[in-house]
Amino acid sequence: MNKRITVLSSVLAFFISCPLAFSQAASPPASTGQQTASSTDKETQEKNISKYIELLRTDIRQDKSEIMGALMQLSAEQAGKFWPIYDEYDKELTRLNNLRAANIQEYARSYDKMSDAKADELIQNALHFQQQRSDLLAKYYGRVKSSIGAVEAARFVQVENQLLLIIDLHIASSLPVVPKEATTAARR
Repeated sequence: MNKRITVLSSVLAFFISCPLAFSQAASPPASTGQQTASSTDKETQEKNISKYIELLRTDIRQDKSEIMGALMQLSAEQAGKFWPIYDEYDKELTRLNNLRAANIQEYARSYDKMSDAKADELIQNALHFQQQRSDLLAKYYGRVKSSIGAVEAARFVQVENQLLLIIDLHIASSLPVVPKEATTAARR
């Protein structure tokens, strides 16, 4: 149990120590009279966000696999069955995360000119992502359960869910709330 807390604390510390590139790129202006960034600045910000997301993904994949391996406590036979299934799961999760990243990037592009329609579109996309991810985890719970048993499959879901919650918390804390000024300006 102590090892588990230490590992999860390390992951949380990693996320907290990462630069909050998105919040810096999409943070609201200090004063309402301040002009928005030029298109070149916006392009640079979008490239920085893309690079930050890719870097974060690379680090997360490695860390998640190490944490999963440490906490699953599988025998050699179980590991031989589990890891190919986990790799398939991770590939499908990556495809879903690409959709999420695109939605976050669209949020960054639309942040200072958010309309009701765009806000609804972005939230609908985010909710759809959450549902797809939940369905994916349920699908792979069944596969792991039929391969190595319900106890190990439950451990997989618990560990994966904890890691996903940490990642979600980091992302959510990095995203600024839609500014009131954006909706007011968009409705005029």
